[in-house]
Amino acid sequence: MEGKEQQLLAPGPTTPRAAGEERRSDESRDGAGGDTLGRPLGPTPSQSRFQVDLVAEGAGRPAEELRKESGDGGTAGKGTEEAKGRFRVNFVDPSAGDESPGEPGGGSSEGGNVSFQNGGDTVLSEGSLHSGGHHHYYYDTHTNTYYLRTFGHNTMDAVPRIDHYRHTAADLGEKLLRPSLAELHDELDKEPFEDGYANGEEGTPAGEAVTTYTPDSKGVVKFGWIKGVLVRCMLNIWGVMLFIRLSWIVGQAGIGLSVLVIGMATVVTTITGLSTSAIATNGFVRGGGAYYLISRSLGPEFGGAIGLIFAFANAVAVAMYVVGFAETVVELLKENGTLMVDEMNDIRIIGAITVVILLGISVAGMEWEAKAQIVLLVILIIAIGDFVIGTFIPLDSKKPKGFFGYKAEIFMENFGPDFRQEETFFSVFAIFFPAATGILAGANISGDLADPQSAIPKGTLLAILITTLVYVGIAVSVGSCVVRDATGNINSTIVTELTNCTTAACKLNYDFSSCETGCQYGLMNNFQVMSMVSGFAPLISAGIFSATLSSALASLVSAPKIFQALCKDNIYPGFQMFAKGYGKNNEPLRGYLLTFLIALGFILIAELNVIAPIISNFFLASYALINFSVFHASLAKSPGWRPAFKYYNMWISLVGAILCCIVMFVINWWAALLTYVIVLGLYIYVTYKKPDVNWGSSTQALTYLNALQHSIRLSGVEDHVKNFRPQCLIMTGPPNARPALLHLVHAFTKNVGLMICGHVHMGPRRQAMKELSTDLAKYQRWLIKNKMKAFYAPVHAEDLRDGGQYLMQAAGLGRMRPNTLVVGFKKNWRQTEMRDVETYINLFHDAFDVQYGVVVIRLKEGLDISHLQGQEELLSSQEKSPCTKDVIVKVDYSKKSETDTSIAFAPASSEKTQALRKEEDEDGKTPAQPLLKKDSKSPSSPLNSADQRLLDASTQFQKKQGKSNIDVWWLFDDGGLTLLIPYLITTKKKWKDCKIRVFIGGKINRIDHDRRAMATLLSKFRIDFSDIMVLGDINTKPKKENIAAFEEMIEPFRLHEDDKEQEVADKMKEDEPWRITDNELELYKTKTYRQIRLNELLKEHSSTANIIVMSLPVARKGAVSSALYMAWLEALSKDLPPILLVRGNHQSVLTFYS
Repeated sequence: MEGKEQQLLAPGPTTPRAAGEERRSDESRDGAGGDTLGRPLGPTPSQSRFQVDLVAEGAGRPAEELRKESGDGGTAGKGTEEAKGRFRVNFVDPSAGDESPGEPGGGSSEGGNVSFQNGGDTVLSEGSLHSGGHHHYYYDTHTNTYYLRTFGHNTMDAVPRIDHYRHTAADLGEKLLRPSLAELHDELDKEPFEDGYANGEEGTPAGEAVTTYTPDSKGVVKFGWIKGVLVRCMLNIWGVMLFIRLSWIVGQAGIGLSVLVIGMATVVTTITGLSTSAIATNGFVRGGGAYYLISRSLGPEFGGAIGLIFAFANAVAVAMYVVGFAETVVELLKENGTLMVDEMNDIRIIGAITVVILLGISVAGMEWEAKAQIVLLVILIIAIGDFVIGTFIPLDSKKPKGFFGYKAEIFMENFGPDFRQEETFFSVFAIFFPAATGILAGANISGDLADPQSAIPKGTLLAILITTLVYVGIAVSVGSCVVRDATGNINSTIVTELTNCTTAACKLNYDFSSCETGCQYGLMNNFQVMSMVSGFAPLISAGIFSATLSSALASLVSAPKIFQALCKDNIYPGFQMFAKGYGKNNEPLRGYLLTFLIALGFILIAELNVIAPIISNFFLASYALINFSVFHASLAKSPGWRPAFKYYNMWISLVGAILCCIVMFVINWWAALLTYVIVLGLYIYVTYKKPDVNWGSSTQALTYLNALQHSIRLSGVEDHVKNFRPQCLIMTGPPNARPALLHLVHAFTKNVGLMICGHVHMGPRRQAMKELSTDLAKYQRWLIKNKMKAFYAPVHAEDLRDGGQYLMQAAGLGRMRPNTLVVGFKKNWRQTEMRDVETYINLFHDAFDVQYGVVVIRLKEGLDISHLQGQEELLSSQEKSPCTKDVIVKVDYSKKSETDTSIAFAPASSEKTQALRKEEDEDGKTPAQPLLKKDSKSPSSPLNSADQRLLDASTQFQKKQGKSNIDVWWLFDDGGLTLLIPYLITTKKKWKDCKIRVFIGGKINRIDHDRRAMATLLSKFRIDFSDIMVLGDINTKPKKENIAAFEEMIEPFRLHEDDKEQEVADKMKEDEPWRITDNELELYKTKTYRQIRLNELLKEHSSTANIIVMSLPVARKGAVSSALYMAWLEALSKDLPPILLVRGNHQSVLTFYS
């Protein structure tokens, strides 16, 4: 190989320097691979993953070197100018020999590089494009050539190349990364990147593994399509049936129906073969056969279910074939009178010895196993040839046994059916069908094929064709030569010619009429007809041995390979130990041992008549799913479904799947039901376990397609009040920061309406963009993990109000758009800058402008637990492992973002904790670093009481709510949202014991009338309630101390314009529009008193409620200042159980019409 490489790269004499460069080039190609020769020089300014070697234009040496290295003096003449248009693409051949990069001459560590050049020259040095971990990449000042030339331009852009499209754990070579968009597009940093990655590109553990991975190709055995697929499939399809049962089937069903039976079986297997070919050619196929094909197409649920039963079926099939072999041997021993113990135990002894020998051949390696298969195939073909030759030599000694050679009379007589002993067409078909299975024998060792994409279709389909022709040929020939019944008695010849002959035997001067009572010979009675017909009987016995042993060997190899692939995917965590492979070929030795033990167990039972139909059904279930996979993938119209094999049709595949299911019942109805139950059980188990894999299955594609089609269909339908659902946009920030907010809203949107968690990122745009993509994946995963039926929608904006507007205008899709804005109450509004309060209140105005309803949720303890999260997660991660690298408390960009996002949505528990958070924010100056709690609160120290209360309150809606009340204060008619939300909450399991109490305002002298009117309305709405209270004293003046407390609260925010000069007051109002003017306070005095009075009434009537839902007061835009409106909300909702202040958009959401 080294010599070949030398010729390819440099036929001319190689200078020591060139050799050194070759080595260096290889080292760069190996990444952190095993080459520890001299390290390249100095680091690049930015630790990007690309190496660009600058060319000293006109320098004599590079031109000289290039001319020598290219070995093509003419074309390289002008040195570097010519070199611009050249590049090299490596295709790594895993079967080629591996060599050390350290040898003189520096052969490449990737065997078999093929170079393609634009002008027939070779550029010697090629830089690395490795993905990966903390590797520093260097300028190589010695090579003086470009690392890779894109059409002669000095650019980082990479040309299309196979290595960019490999999977991370590439079997056929290393995965290379093309430059990311950020690397081509972002501004260049003046300083090296802080995190060691270019523009936030992160190395993954898988990526690091790849850079050190070079395929070890010595001794790896890969098969072509004949040895790997054709031979295996033919051997597996031709079973004992061919020699022992086929003649009996012809006797029962006749030649015509026998050919139909074979044809029907072939239709099923051919459709499955076409489907297998389609899936196998839709991308690179790894080991695991049927399991791999189904799991990558339909997903882990079906794949995991079928993989387990298919591997088990193969393991039991080993026992079935070995017992078939042992029975034949015992028959021979019985004929010669040399039984060891008795028939049953002899079968067990011979079976056990045989399976041990087969295990030995398998463990010796795939190469030995393949050689054994070839030998067995030769014996099998000789046996078939022996039979065919025998049919042309009718001996007189065989005539009494019913064999007369090819005779038209016999053909005519045997053409029609003659079912006996309660046999029917379908029972005969059930007996024959297992002989047609085995078409997946080649696909099952897909990992050991050199080119599975071309080998599986060619080998499988050709094997089906050849075996079908042989089956049909033998059925016709045996039906044309042998009569159904014969005595075997030489005296059955007819001496005097009879005139009224009806049977073929009679016309051939033999009288077998005595056979009506039962004979030993003929198609119906003698299973050994083929031995009797053949030229040399022992060869048929050899054929039987060959057919059984080859099928047993194929199954013994298939089962562990499939099981290993299943275990590698970790779908059933308990079986992880069987994933380990040994040796160059990654042989599943543990799997071999397990298969051996299963097979041995069933051999020792030796009752295979019960097992056989179950095995056939297991195989058929996998065939059905392979066919269904093709139908499903075609139906999903996924752009990734583009098989190279074009001769398939989705509807034919569907018919194939249905046929497989029908055949399962034809073979054995109870075995079919059992198979369905097992597959369904495993499917449910895997679905429940939710393995963390993503294979881009057609199930995902179809889910997407259905969602898309339904969304489009929905957008064509006008909204109707009966179908109104609260579709909430919740301003949560990071969803895990405010769990109480999330769980409460989830209580009335789960399985009812849309829920979108809005998160406004502020701060430097570039960092925010980096955060957006990582947060999107992280928090959506968090929502799914916490069983939240919600979406996460992050946006970047200058401030909270802009972000809120973006979300309200753009969130959602078609009819699935939010119609209700949900925010947490800004508890610490008096301590923060009033500019933030102004922004917060403006959110409400913006929501009403776009016809949204608004819900404000307040818990007296607060909502935001982000400052406690580090503690919570540190504790939980310490329980799991000593490593705390996963602890993310909150990723913030700057102090501005801290005040805007965190505080604007929900309160911290006290001024103290607020200060603590600001202090931490200053510590965490680098924005990309998560803030970890390393201050006075160590993980072991207990929380202070306020924080503990906050933490308890944050989980209160996750628990089952006892028998309590949901108090609805429906003071103003907003279209019914205030009533609909509590009703929806009570429909959930956790809240079903809660009763709704309705409070309404009314006049003292009409209380009974108002109560009856509301009761009528509620009963028309079909909403259950436990009580209705009419409050006649809402407009009573509140207590003096409460009025005084309110005035004290708003004092810092008043303008006091009467005490100031007009100009000063106007200027102040312009600069600080949130301030409360004396005029405004006087104008809205009644409304102010009403809020204070309502708080008194709430404390009086609803202090024990689980939750209060109340009409939200509306402030006129531009007339009521933010501070006054905030003070109203504060006065109304302070010191109460959890309260929802709700205001719909004043369009009806309830109706009593059907």
